[in-house]
Amino acid sequence: MKAMILEQPGNPLKAVELPDPEPGPGQIQVAISACGVCRTDLHVVDGDLTEPKLPIIPGHEIVGDISALGAGVEGFKAGDRVGIPWLGHTCGSCGYCRSNAENLCDEPGFTGYQIDGGYADMTVADARFCFPLGGENTAASLAPLLCAGLIGYRSLVMAGSESKRLGIFGFGAAAHIVAQVARYQQREIYAFTSPGDTAAQQFAMDLGAVWAGDSDQAGPVELDAAIIFAPVGPLVPAALSAVRKGGIVVCGGIHMSDIPSFPYDLLWGERVLRSVANLTRQDAIDFLALAPKVPVQTQIETFPLSEANAALQALRSGRLTGAAVLIP
Repeated sequence: MKAMILEQPGNPLKAVELPDPEPGPGQIQVAISACGVCRTDLHVVDGDLTEPKLPIIPGHEIVGDISALGAGVEGFKAGDRVGIPWLGHTCGSCGYCRSNAENLCDEPGFTGYQIDGGYADMTVADARFCFPLGGENTAASLAPLLCAGLIGYRSLVMAGSESKRLGIFGFGAAAHIVAQVARYQQREIYAFTSPGDTAAQQFAMDLGAVWAGDSDQAGPVELDAAIIFAPVGPLVPAALSAVRKGGIVVCGGIHMSDIPSFPYDLLWGERVLRSVANLTRQDAIDFLALAPKVPVQTQIETFPLSEANAALQALRSGRLTGAAVLIP
């Protein structure tokens, strides 16, 4: 199989040919049709996340067709289209797994981080952590749903169902999906982008935001909640200052630069500051059932698998509007 591998963080990915992976017990072998490029991939490649299996094939927004099944796999058959997300394994026995919080498992395995992922034309995955996907949309358009969509959805749930005025800080792949879901739920969207990023602001308005502006400026109204997708620590006090008393600020990324000190007054008034970690399989079941009802339409830019480094650089530089997707 063809793959792009990371040998050492900070280095470009390397194109290689590897033996086709064989599915073990409980696994499926998947011929990959598309793999989204997520900011978490960038954190792995750049070394912000410090515990990768090396060498590693990145990528965890995988869409493909089952080409073989390992022993004991139930509920799937060869030819089924499936999605493979970030959460690739849990221990099933720790206190978190036993209390419906498998996203906090003590011994997890993450696709494209500890488990070889989707920057390839084939992979294997634990069937219990894969999800059936319908055939009406292209694989490339579905790929961003597997992380940008899932983490965005979990962040939206954490923001509270009563939060009608919702701020979104950082308007990229996750934001452009969650904005559509929020509008479907009849929420008002206020988009905060990098100062001067008029393209992202227009993108937000096109997706139904009632206001879009620079993140270093105050918005026009007091917010009920805010979700921060940009990995920028100084946005935390900015978001806290933007929400009302009792409001909620959700940090939706797996990595963020240091949060600067801020006066207690920004948190006082029973404001809530929380993070979102990973996802549960129930999140995927719920979101993948909801997405067609909205319906979520992803905006994507496709790259050949061999140009994975260019796709990562486009994300790193902020050039993308929407999501990048690799096509083997």
